[in-house]
Formats: sequence, C-alpha cells, structure tokens
Amino acid sequence: MRLKDKVAIVTGAASGFGAEIARQFAAEGAKVVVADLNGPGAQAVADAIGASAIAATCDVTKRVDIDAAVALTLQKFGRLDIVVNNAGWTHRNQPMLQVDEATFDRVYDINVKSIFHMTHAVVPVMRKQGGGVILNVGSVAGIRPRPGLTWYNGSKGAVNLLSKSMAVELGPENIRVNSICPVMGATGLLESFMGMPDTPENRKKFIATVPMGRLAEPIDIARAAVFLGSEDAAFITGVEFPVDGGRTI
Repeated sequence: MRLKDKVAIVTGAASGFGAEIARQFAAEGAKVVVADLNGPGAQAVADAIGASAIAATCDVTKRVDIDAAVALTLQKFGRLDIVVNNAGWTHRNQPMLQVDEATFDRVYDINVKSIFHMTHAVVPVMRKQGGGVILNVGSVAGIRPRPGLTWYNGSKGAVNLLSKSMAVELGPENIRVNSICPVMGATGLLESFMGMPDTPENRKKFIATVPMGRLAEPIDIARAAVFLGSEDAAFITGVEFPVDGGRTI
C-alpha cells in the first residue's frame, strides 16, 4: 500500500476525477476527506469507501469552508499529508468575447483562487509536520490550448505555473507540489469543453486529437495522483505531469 497511514483531502471529490482519486487513495491505505460543494454526493462517495473516508461539504471559493475542512481532517485523523486541489470549472467553449465577467470570475475563483485559500490553510500544518504533498489538477489546456476555451486555458496555465513556483518556494521545507494535467475526460464538464452536445460523432472529433485515441478516464488521473502522492515520487516536485495520451506532444 503506497499511501499507508497517510491522510488526504481531495476537493471536487463527489464525482469524476476527484471521486476516483479518493477511492484509489483509500485503496492504497490513506484516510481520505471527500470534500465537495455537493455535500450529499461527497457523503455517498465517503460511505461507499467505508471507514477510511469522511465527507466535508466545502465551497473551495470560500476560505471559511476550506478552514473547516482542514479542521475536520485534523480532528478526525490527527494530521494532513496530501491535498489534491481537484475542484474545477469551465465556461462553455465559445468565442472569448462571448464569456461574461461573472463566468470569468467563477472560473478563476474555482480553478485558481481556491488554491490560494487551500495553500494558506494547509502549508502551516505541513510545516509543523515536517513536510507534505500538494497536487494541483491543472490541464493540458494550460500547455496546449484549444480555441474557444481561452479564459479556462488561462486559469489552468495559472495552476500549472503556480505549482512550479510553489514547488520552488516550499521545497526546502519538504513540501512537494506538482500539477497533474489531464486531457478532456468523460466528466460532467465534457459538453462545456466541447461546446456541443456529447454525441459519438462529436466525441470522435476531439478524440482524433489524442494520439492514443481516447479521452481520459478517472482511473488514469487517480493513478497519477497516487504515484505523485507516494514515496515513489519523493524527489519529484514542480512538474507538469500530462495524463493525456500524447495530446501535448
């Protein structure tokens, strides 16, 4: 078990990539806090995992919710070793000038400012413990952007660069920071990414841009997170880790 006795918070974990990350962390021996704005969904995932998981209703755009999730983690499990900033959002694929300011703000609040809040909450805890791991779910959109997703691309570019800068600053304190960069997956945001209905014909257009010929599956992202969170990656920090079937080549 690669994460035996570790304690992790996974945000956006009621579904999609986050839910599978939570499940795989628990399977590898970790205690997991399943954090999501969708409280009942988070509870369902935690219940399915069993005694090694608890749920936290958490709006990652609100510092008070982040602080409460961290406090709950320490109360229940006594420590915090890994944080996965997975919660994310996008605007619909469309020309950049058609995206309104409120949508822009929401994308950046969820994708970028949430990391600001979480970092302020968890770095002091990790410093006291002598180290930790922060995994930010960026995107290949921040490496090789698609048209129609300009503001989303920018937010994920920020996540990728923030992860590198955090790694440089926190490395001397044994806090590793890496960015996981998925290609599009079959999650609840897929139609927004495509900007068109999720039909086999429309999927085929996007799959054609991925050399390995498929979208990302939650298990692909979860396996990357397990590796980067484990001691197998003890000397790996500051990487943009594409999980993309070759999309960014």
